Amino acid sequence: MRLLLIGFGTVGQGLAELLVEKREALARDHGFTWSVTGITDMQKGSCYDPAGIDLPRAVELVQQGRSLSTYPGAGCDWDAPTMIARAEADTVVELTYTDIKTGEPATSHVRAALEAGRHVVTTNKGPLALHYRELADLARAKGVRFLFEGTVMSGTPVLNLVRETLTGSAIAEVRGILNGTTNYILTRMEEGLDYASALKQAQELGYAEAVPDADVLGWDALAKVTILANVVFGAALRPDDSPCEGITGISAADIAQARSAGERYKLIGRVWREGDAVRGSVAPQRVPLSHPLAGVMGATNAMTVTTDTVGEVTIVGPGAGRRQTGFSVLVDLLAIGRQA
Repeated sequence: MRLLLIGFGTVGQGLAELLVEKREALARDHGFTWSVTGITDMQKGSCYDPAGIDLPRAVELVQQGRSLSTYPGAGCDWDAPTMIARAEADTVVELTYTDIKTGEPATSHVRAALEAGRHVVTTNKGPLALHYRELADLARAKGVRFLFEGTVMSGTPVLNLVRETLTGSAIAEVRGILNGTTNYILTRMEEGLDYASALKQAQELGYAEAVPDADVLGWDALAKVTILANVVFGAALRPDDSPCEGITGISAADIAQARSAGERYKLIGRVWREGDAVRGSVAPQRVPLSHPLAGVMGATNAMTVTTDTVGEVTIVGPGAGRRQTGFSVLVDLLAIGRQA
């Protein structure tokens, strides 16, 4: 499989390291061989070699603060649209930053790759939350795969759980902790910190951005709720269709009151069927301590799937991380490889 990497930040480098580390095992155990023919990143430059880029060398360049455009003999000035249009590749891996308001530039990258008849794997929530139906229909029309396991819970296989392991089940509801930053803040508040101090600690540890609105106001969780609604339930929701409330109004007193009642505050993203309609929401909820979601602490994510076959199934795991999100891309690449 010949790969183009569009975006070479934390996730792209994590994927690169996994591909190199597991090269022999992937070939031996899965019959999966690969080459990366092109990489482009708005800040880190571009390189292209149809014979295959030395991936460890590319990672070394960017970790040294050097541009990919200095890659020996293969540096270039191609931006993402040019790379997608001109490079030789079977699969485009779209790993640029997420803009949940516009979905760009990722949506344009995905659309162009699909139009060119290439498989696409992405961890970018923007295209999925805003344009899933259009892009899925385009992929189907072009006879290629469009996969995005890493958009909801990073390397924790939520979408594959529903798509494969629970296939044949009717899904009535999914609900869970879809944002690790807010879960970390609520955990620290339960341990005695006020909101401001818990947020500051989350920022110092790299869980929260300097401007943390996407996390603490619930927007990140809302994007994931929208993806779940459209992918799992077949809806056509947009983020604005679902109510969204973050954790900024939760006080230490609220948390103490919940604890005294045998409950714990969690920011819960939820999708459910209501008659023929599909609904979504994001809001802080008091979860009974007896429920599996209540025991999920720190920056961990979790989701409970309610089915008509096996009842409730709860999956717990990381919702972010260099290696973890890179792994979600690898899983999707292997799925494409199996059908090649």
